[in-house]
Amino acid sequence: MPDNIIVDNCSPTLAGIKTGSIFTVDRSLITDINEDLRELNRCFAGKGLRAIPLKITDKNVLVYLYRPDKLKADLACREAREILLEKGYTCESVEGDIVHLINQICNQKTFPHEIGLFLGYPPVDVKGFMEDTRKGVKCVGYWKVYGDKEKAEKTFSSYRKCTEVYKKCLSGGRHLSQMIVNTTRIS
Repeated sequence: MPDNIIVDNCSPTLAGIKTGSIFTVDRSLITDINEDLRELNRCFAGKGLRAIPLKITDKNVLVYLYRPDKLKADLACREAREILLEKGYTCESVEGDIVHLINQICNQKTFPHEIGLFLGYPPVDVKGFMEDTRKGVKCVGYWKVYGDKEKAEKTFSSYRKCTEVYKKCLSGGRHLSQMIVNTTRIS
């Protein structure tokens, strides 16, 4: 799997400042998706990151790169749980919720908007988008903001800066494995 695609789409997640990212890989760029994901997950081993396919078609693969510990904390929030329960999630385990998300992506005609919760977007913004994509939008960046505009703009700025730094590191010869921030805690 090309490192530049991961860096272009997932730098804030690699850096540990974002819960998750999704990206699409053209099937012509990979020989064996399962082997590529195994290799990627070996690179992430012990660093608090995981990559899984959300949807595989003849043309491309939609990949979810995420930090399980951050996702667990995000989905434990009352507002996030309310949204997910309303959408048929059990909220019994993060893994179960991811399986439900995969089913939603593969079986629905429209993309499930609750995916924002799995990417680390504020629940107020996810809910605002689900209610009306145009009404009440305060700004647009990595997502549409319906809540705290100033906080979102700072977050967008940090994501952009992080991506610029990671792209520069990659073009300077650093390997993806050298750019992953380890967020796991040793007990």
